[in-house]
Amino acid sequence: MEIHEERIRFLNDKQAKPEGQYVLYWMQQSQRAEWNQALEYAVQQSAEMDLGVLVVFGLMEDYPEVSLRHYAFMMEGLQEVASQLSERKIKFVLEKGSPEKVAVKYTKDAALVVCDRGYLRHQKQWRKHVAEKSPVKVVQLECDLVVPVETVSDKEKYAARTIRSKIHEHWKNFRQKVSIQKPGKRSLSLSFKGEDMDKATEWLADMNIAQTPGPVTGHFKGGTSEAKKRFRSWLENSYSRYDENRSQPHRDDVSFMSPYLHFGQISPLWILEQLKGRRGNNREAYEEELIVRRELAVNFVHYNADYDSFKCIQGWALETLEKHKSDERPKVFTKDQLENAETDDVYWNAAMRTMKETGYLHNHMRMYWGKQILLYTNTPQYAYKVALELNNKYFLDGRDCNSFANIVWLFGKHDRAWAERAIWGK
Repeated sequence: MEIHEERIRFLNDKQAKPEGQYVLYWMQQSQRAEWNQALEYAVQQSAEMDLGVLVVFGLMEDYPEVSLRHYAFMMEGLQEVASQLSERKIKFVLEKGSPEKVAVKYTKDAALVVCDRGYLRHQKQWRKHVAEKSPVKVVQLECDLVVPVETVSDKEKYAARTIRSKIHEHWKNFRQKVSIQKPGKRSLSLSFKGEDMDKATEWLADMNIAQTPGPVTGHFKGGTSEAKKRFRSWLENSYSRYDENRSQPHRDDVSFMSPYLHFGQISPLWILEQLKGRRGNNREAYEEELIVRRELAVNFVHYNADYDSFKCIQGWALETLEKHKSDERPKVFTKDQLENAETDDVYWNAAMRTMKETGYLHNHMRMYWGKQILLYTNTPQYAYKVALELNNKYFLDGRDCNSFANIVWLFGKHDRAWAERAIWGK
């Protein structure tokens, strides 16, 4: 299997140790057992060294803004990962603890360490820590973007129109299929013992994480197989209407892939493979969202150190928001009133209740939901704080690059100036 060299980065200058007990794949962002370049790279290397592969996942209690809702969905996916790896005779260990510390623990007997890639501040810090503390070479694979972020640009891009041509220039070079490889040896006999994946519901309930909001099992189920099932159903039943209806919240002609992409339970390359052979506006519109808009968000988070701060909003938007900061609001609501869907707007309240119950909201309604918070709060800075907190608390796909980019879009990021009006300005 060929993996494009620009997906591969060496995070330290240390050497592999062929006499090690296994090749370690520290799984973190790419939570799937197929179409996963990091996993298959680790398997390839294990075959060359005649070793088994050990896959390790660290689960922390104090992950930023996490709740039982997020972890229950994630665990459904990781249970499937454990089962699929077992079928391939690959050992999977989930251990409670900070991911980078759990990973370092297992580097001591590793011949080589492989990891996937994340772009949030703490994800970068984790990988830096592992690279520094590991006694052997650490190799990072880009598994969750179509085009690696540095290949597209070496700086932050202003808007979709400034990044689109660069992505289009490269994306066909990075669409290699990710085939399943055979490890050098079986690793199921390794003596490491992590959490019992069959009892995840029980030990999640005992973890020191927010127990509310709770799981959304009636609306979404986690895991790669569920993501594939949903996508294939969408292709069969709604794809032909996607471009026409994607801005119509009452139609639901969307793919619902965002929670699965968020947790790395589905590969964007697998999705593109399913679209192969299709032509026309529906495919172009979907690829615009899946690749251009999604990778613009990663570009923003990767190159802007203030991605989770109001400070990251560009000049013209800050200027117009400041100019209209003192405009009279028809009515101001507290954060609790907003969270409890107690505004005077039945549509906004319905959107808030939907995201609380389902962990999801149609993108067109997300934009309406978010923009109205400027109307309902006394300052743009507070509006930003409330919007980001509610977004990250209730959405299954909250707390990632798209979340941070989507929230600052409400305040002008990646957008252009429009006709001036009260409160929102331009």
